[in-house]
Amino acid sequence: MKRRQKRALQMAFLFMAALIFLPNVGLWSLYRDKHLLKTHEAGEAGEQVSGRGRCRYPFSGLGWTDGLRRRDWHDNDSIRRDELRTGKGEQGKAFPLAEDECDDSVYKENGFNIYVSNNIALDRSLPDIRHPNCKQKLYLENLPNTSIIIPFHNEGWSSLLRTVHSVVNRTPDCLIAEIILVDDHSDRGRTLSFPPSWSFGVCVFVFIREVRWTHCTNSIGPFLLTSVCML
Repeated sequence: MKRRQKRALQMAFLFMAALIFLPNVGLWSLYRDKHLLKTHEAGEAGEQVSGRGRCRYPFSGLGWTDGLRRRDWHDNDSIRRDELRTGKGEQGKAFPLAEDECDDSVYKENGFNIYVSNNIALDRSLPDIRHPNCKQKLYLENLPNTSIIIPFHNEGWSSLLRTVHSVVNRTPDCLIAEIILVDDHSDRGRTLSFPPSWSFGVCVFVFIREVRWTHCTNSIGPFLLTSVCML
């Protein structure tokens, strides 16, 4: 009986400690972020650099709570430009179809209306639905880069290329090592290719037919698109 009472008291103590401790952790995190934001607004210590291709941002400051430097990674210029865009499908709005364009056959191949996808800009804008506190968030200054691997099978080209544009447009260039598109045995007889005038600012590899890890021998380096690799 005493053992049960002791265990019940231990559980009650842990429960009370969690009720007291966990909310304070959240409040402390919020206070810390607000302190860093106030430091940013008061000092404006960093350098304002607009445009993509360089990983320099308006503010870089020391997170005094843990000694790690943080910065504002948000591309606010690009966000503001997106907010001003208008047109078919912009801001995530519905695409109006005429009566003669309402054909159910366009859904059969991809499971969505490929006609609409082909007529929406590949870099279309989307509404910013983030919580206001997320827009003020500061992240670690030194982050590792990463490779983005996108496998696909019989994918509609416009939706696939829109994915690539979304990754490039919403990620600082220095955080993308490469983008790799892997065609997993598509059988529609079409080859994914890019217009020669396109330049994403990062290296894009395309592997088709057989999925094998091999380097694109005809890649022409970063800042230009590579040609399609036939494996």
